Amino acid sequence: MDARAQSSVTLYGALDTSIEITNPGAGYVARMDSGAYRGSRVGLRGAEDIGNGVQILFDLENGFGSTDGTYAVSNTIFNRQAWIGMSTPYGTLRVGRQYSPIYIPFKGGLDAFGAGTIASGLNNLSKITPYESNAITYLSPEFHGFSTTVMASLRDASDDDGNGLAGSIETFAYRHGPFRISYAHQQTHGDGALRANLGGVSYAYGPVTGFVSFFNGDGGSPRYHNDGVSVSARYAVSARFRASLGYTYMRDRSGGDNNADQFSAACEYDLSKRVLLYASAGWLRNRGQGEMTLRGVNVTGLTPSWPGATVRGVQLGMIDRF
Repeated sequence: MDARAQSSVTLYGALDTSIEITNPGAGYVARMDSGAYRGSRVGLRGAEDIGNGVQILFDLENGFGSTDGTYAVSNTIFNRQAWIGMSTPYGTLRVGRQYSPIYIPFKGGLDAFGAGTIASGLNNLSKITPYESNAITYLSPEFHGFSTTVMASLRDASDDDGNGLAGSIETFAYRHGPFRISYAHQQTHGDGALRANLGGVSYAYGPVTGFVSFFNGDGGSPRYHNDGVSVSARYAVSARFRASLGYTYMRDRSGGDNNADQFSAACEYDLSKRVLLYASAGWLRNRGQGEMTLRGVNVTGLTPSWPGATVRGVQLGMIDRF
């Protein structure tokens, strides 16, 4: 057999650009966003089959701003992924910089908005670690509906934490027909250490899929110490068109009564196999001195005009995948 048929390298990417109009309290602001729903990125992934069901894998992925062409992270070319790994019938092992297992696709399966755009209260009001460097990850195969992912990230030499580990993340999921239940836990160490839990259930009944999820966390910089719940539903109007509604409530656990909640709506349309159009809206109410805001997957939200201000916004966007 020709050895070239046993290996492949694929160029892939996505451009996600949207127009957002948001009122953080003092008046409406219009801006163009990149990565509101799915981060704009370009990457190279490869696989080489070495026999007996074993493959050597790698992925190099750079995030960038589709509105201006800049790096998503300054001076870091592969800020999203830079890992090498091995896939076997018993699971996959990856080593290097990777998506946190709690991030993609885990978090995206917990609400009707794919944990993206300003419509996702789950994304706006919860806090997790999206990427990990120096990470070792094991992804299990699915066994009778069960699957798990375990990540341990090693301490960077410049970190003074001293315990050898920068953090650990574990996810567990079970799927049976239209029903899915999942849970994830993370604990990072050092400056800005964050403990977080995230989980939920979903059920598909005909064209309607309902989601109930919970979240909590303590840590980060500035400190996040909150918990909450999100309820949402997605209706497949047709094979190409979907509409979603949701509500998320966040409780301040720091003692300041800075609670928040959000009402959300969104729709999306598959213009083709590769092009997606989306529209989203969010109405986020801060209590007390709260300063939560509407944001997106790779979008920094506008700071509320004053502590406790209500934030409202709408967004129209397009994703082109290749």
